[in-house]
Amino acid sequence: MILSGVEIREAVAGDEQVLARLDRETWSPSHAVMPRPEPGQAFFDERHVPAHYLVAETEDLGVVGYVRVGSSTPLACNAHVRQIQGLAVDPAARGRGVARALMRAAGERARGEGATRLTLRVLGHNAPARALYASEGFAVEGVLPGEFLLDGEYVDDVLMGRAL
Repeated sequence: MILSGVEIREAVAGDEQVLARLDRETWSPSHAVMPRPEPGQAFFDERHVPAHYLVAETEDLGVVGYVRVGSSTPLACNAHVRQIQGLAVDPAARGRGVARALMRAAGERARGEGATRLTLRVLGHNAPARALYASEGFAVEGVLPGEFLLDGEYVDDVLMGRAL
């Protein structure tokens, strides 16, 4: 069920603190290969600008999630592909359709930019995320076995994609 009253909008510079907090609070080795974000660490920078993010916001909870959508490479021959490069949902809003709404908005945005494919990468052990992506039409297109060493275990990097 889609969370009633959820609005998906483009991020603005004023969202930085709440998105940084959300990033710290949702960080987990089940989905992150980067170190846990530190308090005070910038969320936006020259590679991660507000225009790359869509945020989910509710009237009662405020900003409850984000998805980052970008080009998978800077190559002209790859300009028809967009990649989901981050997705987070506040634990208080999980299980209510926020991630699904963000995924669908990412697809709409990519299509609106002329993309014909949307891709993402997910850790092999992140079964809930993989199930969500599969239910939204993403298929496994490749697996890099043991690509990451996280908490002392080798974890697969699963490449998924779908046509738009």
